[in-house]
Amino acid sequence: MGPLAGVRIVEIAGIGPGPFAAMMLADMGADIIRVDRAGQVYGGDPATPPKDVMNRGRRSIGVDLKNPEGVETVLGLVEKADALIEGFRPGVTERLGIGPDACLARNPKLVYGRMTGWGQDGPMAQMAGHDMNYIAIGGALGAIGRPNERPQPPLNLVGDFGGGGMLLAFGIACGIIEARMSGKGQVVDAAMVDGTAVLTTFMHGFMAMGLWSDERGVNMLDTGAHYYEVYECSDGKFLSVGAIEPQFYAELLEKTGLAGDEEFAKQNDRSMWPHLKERLAAVIATKTRDEWA
Repeated sequence: MGPLAGVRIVEIAGIGPGPFAAMMLADMGADIIRVDRAGQVYGGDPATPPKDVMNRGRRSIGVDLKNPEGVETVLGLVEKADALIEGFRPGVTERLGIGPDACLARNPKLVYGRMTGWGQDGPMAQMAGHDMNYIAIGGALGAIGRPNERPQPPLNLVGDFGGGGMLLAFGIACGIIEARMSGKGQVVDAAMVDGTAVLTTFMHGFMAMGLWSDERGVNMLDTGAHYYEVYECSDGKFLSVGAIEPQFYAELLEKTGLAGDEEFAKQNDRSMWPHLKERLAAVIATKTRDEWA
């Protein structure tokens, strides 16, 4: 059970953000049938869950989408569904016969969720890409890393999952609510490049307020500040420090024996950050991670 109990969703099997969106919706109680390629069906036995945990919480059927009978099987499922998830390149589902027009003709209340990197149209729509490409164009990658070094990809968390699957799940949930009020379905076009740009909203706001610099690694939240950084301990393990608020900063200084130090009293003097970072690093390096934590 969950807040989406009773919601039926058809998931056309894919990789990355599509399955993640389906996982999020299934975790909230949605009844999801995953349409896999014939011969690649995942069982629904709770005693033997899939090793790929993103496939959890839904049943699976094998369908040959290049066979008219397989297409009809999917359209039959769509007739009783609230939503559909697909992550093919633009135009693929239309060619298969399970595109938005075909599905909405069978079920006008359907929310048709689409997941792509660049969107359904535009100059880059048909181009291949991966998370790193989307977050570069979306403006997130260039902001992550240390000064005078290359940008550091945050795994594939920002494009595939945060800006992709999570926002697709959000859009589908919103679409279902609207469809139940209006009786009309819609297409939710989620693109990872767009989602990434949305995730950088705070950064642009800070920049407009004069609180953020385009220069990488010199801002409060990108390891520029000594009180928001990762430090190496004496055992070679690492300690994350996040002490932004005055009360937490005071506790950091107390725990490190730096309370009352005149230099550390200048918490938000940016000109002091590099020096204070060196001093704090030297202190943290005197103990193991477990001793600090």
